[in-house]
Amino acid sequence: MGVKLNPRKLLLSKWTALQPQNKEKHFLVVRLLQPEDPQAPITEVELEAVYSRRSRIIPWKTLTDAERWRQGWH
Repeated sequence: MGVKLNPRKLLLSKWTALQPQNKEKHFLVVRLLQPEDPQAPITEVELEAVYSRRSRIIPWKTLTDAERWRQGWH
């Protein structure tokens, strides 16, 4: 685990996949998935690929894996 992140500040943040698939290298966090309990922490975010506009939901902590993700577009 490399980067310390605050999940509530991830919205519209930019990410680069270090192992791109299907030409999808650059991503944008387009949504924070709110838990049913407003007091519960956010556990998932929706990422959208800039190239294809495909989106997927991932646990936000995955973004702290420095071998898979880098913050910003590189």
